[in-house]
Amino acid sequence: MTDPPLIFITNDDGIASPGLHAAVDAVLDLGTVVVVAPSTQQTATGRSCAGNGDATLHPASLMSSGRRVEAYHCPCTPAQVVRHGLQVRCAARLPDLLISGINYGENVGNCVTISGTVGAALEGASHGIPALAVSLETDTAYHLSHTMQDWRTAAHFLHCFTRGVLAGGLPFDVDVLKVDIPDSATPATPWRLTRQSRQGYFTTFLEQPLPDSRLRDAVLRIAVDVRTLERDSDIYALKVDRVVAVTPLSLDLTSRADPATLRDLLGGT
Repeated sequence: MTDPPLIFITNDDGIASPGLHAAVDAVLDLGTVVVVAPSTQQTATGRSCAGNGDATLHPASLMSSGRRVEAYHCPCTPAQVVRHGLQVRCAARLPDLLISGINYGENVGNCVTISGTVGAALEGASHGIPALAVSLETDTAYHLSHTMQDWRTAAHFLHCFTRGVLAGGLPFDVDVLKVDIPDSATPATPWRLTRQSRQGYFTTFLEQPLPDSRLRDAVLRIAVDVRTLERDSDIYALKVDRVVAVTPLSLDLTSRADPATLRDLLGGT
């Protein structure tokens, strides 16, 4: 008898996040789910592997559809919780899929390396596990608090993409599928394959940038130049066309520049 797929779910908003719980509800019928998430909010920690060296996994109470789901939390970053959780919980069998999300706030453009949601997915991918990083567009004021959101559309797309990846895997050089869902989307909204924009997206602004300005004085803003925005990008799909942006990411960050040009520039032969 074949074992059901093993699905590892994490996030960067913490174990208590309603978005995390919505992700569990969305895929519970597709396999065996285990949740390992940060104890607290870890937004914008990227793929940092930081945390108290004495920290351990703590069991968490998590119910879905009347069933108890195996869940743990640990006071560390998303990438660290994935790394530790895989060794502690999945030493005998690697998950068939890692899901990071559903995140409060979109992760698009060149800001994706800041994202703890994407960082957790990349950490999973580095262990050979196909990964999904799923984010719902929200107001920036909601990025650090567990406000009420309608997760149904994001859960719909998560279920669809999870089913597809479990059935067919991911092709070579696609290590993470980054999924960004507009807040106006419905299950009928189209999705589009995109590339990551080279533009920035979130930025911080100091009204009085003085030497003694505090980090928390900076206001988070969205800053996009639509005139130069790539039409095939994740930002364009999300913000202009208001469709679901599905962006394949690779662990290989090597530039696509012509090697001969670089050799000439560096004086090589």
